Amino acid sequence: MANYTEIPVHGYDEYTREIKKHTGKKVFALFCGDKNKEGVSWCPQCAKAEPIIRGELCHLPEGAIFIYCQVGDRPYWKDPTNPFKQKMHLTGVPTLAKVGTPQKLTEEQCFNAELIRMLFEE
Repeated sequence: MANYTEIPVHGYDEYTREIKKHTGKKVFALFCGDKNKEGVSWCPQCAKAEPIIRGELCHLPEGAIFIYCQVGDRPYWKDPTNPFKQKMHLTGVPTLAKVGTPQKLTEEQCFNAELIRMLFEE
């Protein structure tokens, strides 16, 4: 049984609403491009990183919250004015973040199980 709670969200507003509910908890968030009906992201790096990250979720701290956030379709993500880029300063997807800290892994770093484990265990 998982020692963490996973919460799927879509878009910036859903993400920020969910974050507010978990103040004071250890929260980690994975930001990925939207998936199509077949469950495949438009972002090939997201599709590659997700199984690696999921393989390390067992290393999350007891009681952690894991938010899986789909950031939108490709044109929305590419828009430099989208709130993920403007307000959160995300530079790429996938991004795996320890919420409330500057710690995050971006793009190819999300392919490295050891880096993921270090982020989860610190």
